[in-house]
Amino acid sequence: MRALVCFWIGCFGTISGVAQDIPDHIYMPEIHSVKLFQQGNQSSMAMIALNSQDLLELHFDDLSGVVKNYYYSFELCNADWTKADINVFDYIKGFTQNRLDQYRFSTIATSKYVHYEALLPEKSCLPVKSGNYLLKVFLDADDTKLAFTKRMMIVDKRVNINARLQQPFDTELMRTHQKLQFTVNTLQLNLLSPQQGKVVILQNNRWDNAITDIQPSFIRGNVLEYSGEQDCLFTAGKEYRWADLQSFRFLSDRIDRIDRNRDQPDIFIKPDPERNGLRYLSYRDRNGWEEINTTESVNPWSQTDYAYVHFSFVPKNNQSFEGKSVYLLGEMTSNEVGDSSKMNFDAEKGMYTKTLLLKQGYYSYIYVTKDNKNPDAKADLSVTEGNYWETENEYTILFYYRSFSSRYDELIGISGVNSRTLGTGF
Repeated sequence: MRALVCFWIGCFGTISGVAQDIPDHIYMPEIHSVKLFQQGNQSSMAMIALNSQDLLELHFDDLSGVVKNYYYSFELCNADWTKADINVFDYIKGFTQNRLDQYRFSTIATSKYVHYEALLPEKSCLPVKSGNYLLKVFLDADDTKLAFTKRMMIVDKRVNINARLQQPFDTELMRTHQKLQFTVNTLQLNLLSPQQGKVVILQNNRWDNAITDIQPSFIRGNVLEYSGEQDCLFTAGKEYRWADLQSFRFLSDRIDRIDRNRDQPDIFIKPDPERNGLRYLSYRDRNGWEEINTTESVNPWSQTDYAYVHFSFVPKNNQSFEGKSVYLLGEMTSNEVGDSSKMNFDAEKGMYTKTLLLKQGYYSYIYVTKDNKNPDAKADLSVTEGNYWETENEYTILFYYRSFSSRYDELIGISGVNSRTLGTGF
């Protein structure tokens, strides 16, 4: 009996020890410029309505320049992006794996690559349940050969969310933070307990600082009211910085110089200083989104070039932040606080530097810091950018529901709020 118990513990330990695939992560170094967005809108979340005709565009490049057999699959996930305990045939109608057969070789561009694209979902591989999905792209129909993953969501809108943004009442936070208040009308649900609902709030499509695990402050009949003073607070930050790389021939306002000594030129962005001591300046920004585009050709997906783009952040007095690391965040780094976005401090120049291989386009970004001794701490904008409550930010409220008989979280409500216009984005 003891041997049998040990055997089962070993089995379950092995299963639970399997690493969860990281969302929005690139695993193969030759893969670049991964984009998944609502058809025709590069600055949009990968989200469609259940049982609708909505489509998502998938684009990515393989810089090896060789055509490969890429396949994709969908994995249903819970609200926290852990794998749902449900059989794939219960949420996919059709094949569980499909081949990506639309590709073209780069033309005109100096860089040689193969561009792949697709409109998803296809009728032969159709998700039939609402919720979070992890799009996996891999080689040779072998899902252990992951190329990259991307988040996507399918919503079955069954609740109404009314939200507004306001300045916090706390005098210590009112100049640096933004606060959301919202209500969820659950009239169409058989909601027996508020614990059946889960709320996720995103700021500028960033998952690293998402607010989760909050409960309603009041319940009035079928309406859940989320108005806790400390529940939905975000640091406001500042408007995003930008780099216009739509042309490699001309110097845009943020380009310092271009070195053309190799096939893929080196583009040096003007050094970015700390902004926490500067007064707030209002201007239109992209809130971290990137747009693959060019002013010099017809097709931005297969006729644009790549360059090594050098970013530099200059801290105060040219001294590194003690006990902190600096990260470059934006869609170009998948808003991922990790090795792909971490900057290195150059003591000789007194600045943090980061080099990325980027395609022609328009990029927006910010710098954040994170405490090296506290891996669970959220990224901080206060030192690098500063926080001003007037800043324009986009907020997305997601509402998930799980019935007592279900084994996964359904996405049944969504609302978008802009801090400047207070309008909805969905």
